[in-house]
Amino acid sequence: MRRAGRILAAVVAVSVVIATLMPFVEAGAWWIRVFDYPRVQVLVLAAAVAIAWLFVPGAKRRTRALWVGTMVLCGVTQALTIMRYTPMYPEQVHAAEAGEAGDDVSLLVSNVLMDNRDAGPLLQLIADNEPDIIAVVETDDWWQEQLKGLEQSHPHTVQAPLPNTYGMLVYSRLPLHDAEIEYLVSEDIPSMHGRVELRSGRMVDLHILHPKPPAPKEATDTDERDAELLIVAKHAKERTEPTIVAGDLNDVAWSSTTQLFQEISGLLDPRIGRGLYSTYHAQHWAMRWPLDHVFHSEEFFLVKLERLGDIGSDHFPMFSHLVLDPEAAGDQEEPQADAEDREEANEKIAEPESTEAENSEG
Repeated sequence: MRRAGRILAAVVAVSVVIATLMPFVEAGAWWIRVFDYPRVQVLVLAAAVAIAWLFVPGAKRRTRALWVGTMVLCGVTQALTIMRYTPMYPEQVHAAEAGEAGDDVSLLVSNVLMDNRDAGPLLQLIADNEPDIIAVVETDDWWQEQLKGLEQSHPHTVQAPLPNTYGMLVYSRLPLHDAEIEYLVSEDIPSMHGRVELRSGRMVDLHILHPKPPAPKEATDTDERDAELLIVAKHAKERTEPTIVAGDLNDVAWSSTTQLFQEISGLLDPRIGRGLYSTYHAQHWAMRWPLDHVFHSEEFFLVKLERLGDIGSDHFPMFSHLVLDPEAAGDQEEPQADAEDREEANEKIAEPESTEAENSEG
């Protein structure tokens, strides 16, 4: 039994090491990229295994020290990765009060889970929070019919219901201009791009995304997801107006792709310095990570950021309230990309096209 205990402790410890090292592997395969997600869980497991090795019966002192030290190193690596998304780190976006000039905008983003057939909880959250813009994904024809009443309060809409879990519906009480559905990297994955006119008359670029996740039944790699995010990032960098990018991005805040997205786009993340705001999986508290995001340009300050309640989906909705202050934009430092970052982004954008060409030739 004592030997079995040592073997079990060693196996779990090796698993922690693998889970810590895999995110450093530069490959898009789903079975590698899934290790980007459970940073918090691996941190907790590393701490538990380190403590367990202190009490494993029959273990030699040197063996105990080796495994405890390894687990501490793994835990520190995980902690440093997620620390930016805790109050221990400086806030990237400054807090502000809602302005009186109509330069504020609120946004509710929700993955409703297409098979969820109860729209009531979502509609109640919308009524309680009164967002200016509502962006819902995984919406099919049934969801379009259930949310039709929103067109009374939010008459400006862009709708692309689909039966493939990638449908998208956007409702706005603020006027939308040049808003349309585009298929940036795949003919069955829509995204919304347009401009929203604030009450003050100022224009804001708005992008709503929902790329495929790295999972066996969805995508064997992250090539399309990464390309879609970085295409939008490059567009945001070339912007002439304040910009908001939001949606279920199927990527965690701390991944290398999301970091690259911020560097290429120059957009800010209001979660940095505030919290994880983990939105998935709503039904499994021990396995949660932040998949639903709101990024914005430096002209915006944060009034409110909140993860909302359970709506019967596997995601919690996210609510954000931003205020625009172009004259104070210099108060916030936007992320910057270097030549290596730009080259990496261009390679990732080209990857799906090269893969498609290889497949067609084959």
